[in-house]
Amino acid sequence: MVIPIHDINPLSRRPVVTWLLIAANVVIFVFLEPVVSSVAGIATSPPQNVCEQQRFFQEWGAIPRELVHNVPLGTVNSGHIGVDAAGNAGCIIQNPPSFEKIPVLSVLTAMFLHGSWLHLIGNMLFLGVFGNNLEDRMGRLFYLLFYLVCGYTATYGYALFESGSSGTMIGASGAVAGVLGAYLVLFPRARVIGLVSVLFFIPFWLPAWIVLGFWFALQYVYFTGFGVADGGGVAYGAHVVGFLVGALLVAPFIRRLRAAGPGVAPPVPQHRWIRGTGRASNARPSPNARHRRGS
Repeated sequence: MVIPIHDINPLSRRPVVTWLLIAANVVIFVFLEPVVSSVAGIATSPPQNVCEQQRFFQEWGAIPRELVHNVPLGTVNSGHIGVDAAGNAGCIIQNPPSFEKIPVLSVLTAMFLHGSWLHLIGNMLFLGVFGNNLEDRMGRLFYLLFYLVCGYTATYGYALFESGSSGTMIGASGAVAGVLGAYLVLFPRARVIGLVSVLFFIPFWLPAWIVLGFWFALQYVYFTGFGVADGGGVAYGAHVVGFLVGALLVAPFIRRLRAAGPGVAPPVPQHRWIRGTGRASNARPSPNARHRRGS
């Protein structure tokens, strides 16, 4: 696994939309969600809090069966804990639900929910590293529309694979996967610094096609083997669909989007603690061009 932390890809404008998306996800997670897990995703709260979180996700998260049939579930978690005759504690079931839900809108709200700090940090890290360059080339409005389209398509695409599932789907992963697919198509040779887990997290400069190509291959393998949408599982199918949709959406506009950004990339900085930097380039940016390094 390669964890990207920076890329060498110049910008011509501030990535305001990317920053706002990251801020919105963080604020919602910290102040609105009933979080019941640690940074690593391990449950650390009492059963009552778990019931509250499940109820929250059923109200605001996307559920495959609801999306496919466009009908909300008739039976949901009430958010309260109870004890049966045998003394077993569990969440009380509610029928009908105490809330009204529009399935198609739940896809939008689910894109801003996360199950743990690790889930949130992972998605926002990838969005921060790779999203700014797409926003720079597409423009802020089209980039936001692109992000939402990828998220919707990824969620509905996965719902078709799990049409009978009542498990909740949450997270920005589908939309972020679309960003990754588009970045790979537009900037396959961009230099990305990543921490390689199998090499004790030593930082390496790697081309984007290796970092993102490996990420996609891993998601596809997981999806074909044991992708799930329920509970604490990961909907790998949504990642695969989002990635492919993002790549296909920008493919017809490669030349136009590449030409929309700054013309000359700055030389790759040299650091002794980073492997694979190579020799510094002698090329200098045009005196009339202004550059800010991406991510």
